[in-house]
Amino acid sequence: MAAVLLSGEDPGRIADARGRLVSLWAGPSAEAEMRIERLSGADLRRDGRGLGDALKAQGFFPGPRVVILEDATDGLAPVAEAALEDWREGDARLVVTAGSLPARGALRRLFEGRRGLVAITFYDDPPDAAELDALLAEAGVGSLEPEARALIETAAQSLPLFELCGLLERLALYGFGDTGPVAAEAVEALLPDGAEADLDALLAAVAAGEEARIPSILQRLSAQGVNGVAIATGLGRHLRAAMGVAAAKGGRDSALASLRPVPFGARRTALLRLASWAPERLENAAGLILELDRNLRGGSPAPQGALVERALLRLVRLGR
Repeated sequence: MAAVLLSGEDPGRIADARGRLVSLWAGPSAEAEMRIERLSGADLRRDGRGLGDALKAQGFFPGPRVVILEDATDGLAPVAEAALEDWREGDARLVVTAGSLPARGALRRLFEGRRGLVAITFYDDPPDAAELDALLAEAGVGSLEPEARALIETAAQSLPLFELCGLLERLALYGFGDTGPVAAEAVEALLPDGAEADLDALLAAVAAGEEARIPSILQRLSAQGVNGVAIATGLGRHLRAAMGVAAAKGGRDSALASLRPVPFGARRTALLRLASWAPERLENAAGLILELDRNLRGGSPAPQGALVERALLRLVRLGR
């Protein structure tokens, strides 16, 4: 393998993958850093020959070399193609990182269509159960109580990857030396509470029809790095819970008690208010959330913030 292209909307996942790949190719030793060369897209736009020279250069320290090209764009595809055309075993391997690239763009076509080149695209989706298990094992977190697991799964829906990994590392440190399962209280104590509290506030504002509160809550979530997809995912999860409570035959209190984690305070009140909506309104609300999620993930030209705010205002008016 001569080169790998890492692209997508989540810089945390790309940085993590880049670090793993460079460590795999150059080695984990301290001197490996001396065999790594870093270039930027701006460097190559000034001098396109710099990439080919970097791949062919002989390092002062013996061992495999790696060249990292950051912030690449489709405009650099001819430069990368020319540099990799003459790649031979023993040359430096190349790791290219980029933001979101079109599926039929020149850079992805180059890396997806040539032997020895690989394109890996990271999508801004929360980890599934298998990925979360892998992250827990890597962080060294042992067994979890069911409620603790539910709390972590909920946090994984809205936290950026680097924050989720930080949470799991703190959990492993918190329970170091303990033989029993991690309790829900430990997870609650270590959760970054700002974003979750603001998501609860957003849910409460929608359920109560408090339209004027929505812009300021969205501003706080944006300042914490919570993107539109995470907001849509969180609201969709709460809406599904409210629909389950509304349809429960054993009463709403028992339905709420069966949720994991069990809602309390403002979240419980908001879920009860949503569950009191007429069934057709809840179905229309679910359609609005699905439409929002589809627009956010589908590359709509409209700004994410505007899409989210418009959908939330429509939800509030639907509730009225």
